Amino acid sequence: MKLFKLLLVFVIVGALCVSAWFYYPQYQIERMKKQAIETTTDVQKTSYINYFQDSTEQQIDHLAIGDSVIRGYGANHDESLVHQFSSQLEENTGKSVHLQNEGINGITSGELNSIVQAGQFDQQFKYADIITINVGGNDVLRMAQKQDYYRAFQEFEQLQSNFSENLNSIVAHIDKLNPNAAIVLLELYNPLHPDNQVYSLAEKLLPKWNVKIYEVAKQNPNAIVVETTKVINGKNLHHLSADGVHPNSDGYAAISSQILYQFTNQYIQKAV
Repeated sequence: MKLFKLLLVFVIVGALCVSAWFYYPQYQIERMKKQAIETTTDVQKTSYINYFQDSTEQQIDHLAIGDSVIRGYGANHDESLVHQFSSQLEENTGKSVHLQNEGINGITSGELNSIVQAGQFDQQFKYADIITINVGGNDVLRMAQKQDYYRAFQEFEQLQSNFSENLNSIVAHIDKLNPNAAIVLLELYNPLHPDNQVYSLAEKLLPKWNVKIYEVAKQNPNAIVVETTKVINGKNLHHLSADGVHPNSDGYAAISSQILYQFTNQYIQKAV
């Protein structure tokens, strides 16, 4: 009987540890969201939209770097995420938006970090008002292609750690060159169909990955993390292109609208 009770305790403790490993990151994300999103009743705060509306500059320089989601793979050129957001920003601020899309199909966070540290975008960083970054999806995809999704799960911790270091290094480099730029980071979304055998596992791992993005953003008062997972998920598969991975034009429009919503409802923590 004592052995049975001991085993039962181990099982319960193990289950609690697994649950904490899976669900605590989601709690962290929600907590950081609450810290980042101020209420509209605080008239002392200025939203990003209002800031750019009130700026004396007549042009907003928007630089976008990262992977194929930034490039707009899966949609026409003028239907890319950053193109649609730039157009919406023009409409909502009354300012001209100059977009430079430097998205590279298939790039990983490590490759993007190498390019950034080499100074390839330094001049653009210095003069950009908004810098949009999406990267990390290819880190996971390459691991899965080399092995399989289950092996990728086993090596997830190291993969996530490397991604976090790369993203932090990229944002730190930008902040050093231009501490006044608004930085827009996108959550990693799950493109899998709910019937896929690893869909549930991916849903549990995503918060652990995305919490690293929120932690990086928390270190930069001008950074916003776009809640991409609200518009690209198992309930909105119509937002994906034929390849089942990249957004289509409607998906990019949905993400763009989400950015605009957060630009309207999130507040600058220091003057940009």
